[in-house]
Amino acid sequence: MGSKTLFFIALLSFSAISAFADEVEEVASAGPGLVMNFYKDSCPQAEDIIKEQVQLLYKRHKNTAFSWLRNIFHDCAVQRCDASLLLDSTRRTLSEKETDRSFGLRNFRYIETIKEAVERECPGVVSCADILVLSGRDGIVALGGPHIPLKTGRRDGRKSRADILEQYLPDHNESMTVVLDRFAAMGIDTPGLVALLGSHSVGRTHCVKLVHRLYPEVDPALNPGHVEHMLHKCPDQIPDPKAVQYVRNDRGTPMILDNNYYRNILDNKGLLIVDHQLATDKRTKPYVKKMAKSQDYFFKEYSRAITKLTENNPLTGTEGEIRLQCNVANKHH
Repeated sequence: MGSKTLFFIALLSFSAISAFADEVEEVASAGPGLVMNFYKDSCPQAEDIIKEQVQLLYKRHKNTAFSWLRNIFHDCAVQRCDASLLLDSTRRTLSEKETDRSFGLRNFRYIETIKEAVERECPGVVSCADILVLSGRDGIVALGGPHIPLKTGRRDGRKSRADILEQYLPDHNESMTVVLDRFAAMGIDTPGLVALLGSHSVGRTHCVKLVHRLYPEVDPALNPGHVEHMLHKCPDQIPDPKAVQYVRNDRGTPMILDNNYYRNILDNKGLLIVDHQLATDKRTKPYVKKMAKSQDYFFKEYSRAITKLTENNPLTGTEGEIRLQCNVANKHH
């Protein structure tokens, strides 16, 4: 074998090693991704502290559990779970939580309460993104839902994304095709979508979101027996957004995450257009009927969908940051 051939082989080997090294470095910078019990060494009490705080807050303010649940969807569905939802507006950027699409979201100050408790134990270790996801998980349990083992290791984004929110979050008046497509982009299939909308089993809907089904004429698709209650709760055609005017999503078990939601929407008692469509669209109705019959099936699909949603494109490793305060990026702190 000639010296030129040996030199060429050596050059190829060196190039391959360099390419492999670059690839390893890139993976290393991104970190190991999400894992179960990510904080077992750096902050072993983290998940217990979050759970304890969620339980304490729930005892004082029952509606916090609804907030934890909504936070998961409104944060994770917009590109990724990185606590961008929690950021305040700056002089240059409007926050996601202050947009019209985030109407009704609240209790953000209690996320700070949880963050402060975790920071006292382990300063600068646990991300707001993980706190948001884990508080949602524990909120589900507080509402009688299943315990869902969730991975951790998320890091926090540095900016809110109000400008692109509409591209990701389906509205309550969207067609079922649009809703299905938005969730499919996150890897959530049809039964997963049907299960996630089961979150409407708890909490309440402000009259602002309902009046178009009541005025100037009542939507004929609504159950007549339910219309009287809705009109009583929403007597104004143009309700005051700041007034406490709302209808419970599920009058039967308003504080329990259960499959009663599916029986309600099959009986035309869904409050939102998306609820009605879920029960009537041929692509989703079979799963609605199945979940109406079996809470075990609902919980199984709900757990799978929440897991998928919370693992949507997270920041890990050296990406992003660990915020000192959940409402402010560190560079503005």
